[in-house]
Amino acid sequence: MFLIYLIIMKRTTIISIVAIILVIGGIIWIARSDSQNSAASLITNSNGIIITEEANYDFGVISMANGKVNHQFKIENTSNEKVIINKVYTSCMCTTASVFDEFGNKLGVFGMPGHDGSSKADIEISGRKTFIVEAVFDPAAHGPSGVGLAKRSIYIETNSEKMPELEFSIQAMVTK
Repeated sequence: MFLIYLIIMKRTTIISIVAIILVIGGIIWIARSDSQNSAASLITNSNGIIITEEANYDFGVISMANGKVNHQFKIENTSNEKVIINKVYTSCMCTTASVFDEFGNKLGVFGMPGHDGSSKADIEISGRKTFIVEAVFDPAAHGPSGVGLAKRSIYIETNSEKMPELEFSIQAMVTK
């Protein structure tokens, strides 16, 4: 009789534990879905457009011994509606990008995802404003094997429906 009682209790305990786990899991799943839906509802697309007159730059021949080189690209919100830069990232760890507002304030330094922190930017460009994206290339980052033609990119993702992504390209012939 006692043995039957233990078997029934074990079965009841196991069923109770499984039920508790399912209830807790369901609550967590519902809460997570609700928070994702509210975050998604906060993100709105813009009809604004960010443009650039120059998307490519060639540093020419540069030496590893002379250190880093940089170039500034101008971006402009040509509309009256604000545009949000959601992400900024580069194609290689040897390249970083900084964003400067119309007053020259640095709003972040961004690199290759997984190497130099977050690519999340959340930078607002009001209508008719001009910002700067500065590309910095380190020709010595890859060591002696980095000699030769180097082509790198900087990517900017926005909430603009008409121009959701900008890409800037830099290149250099790297020597020792």
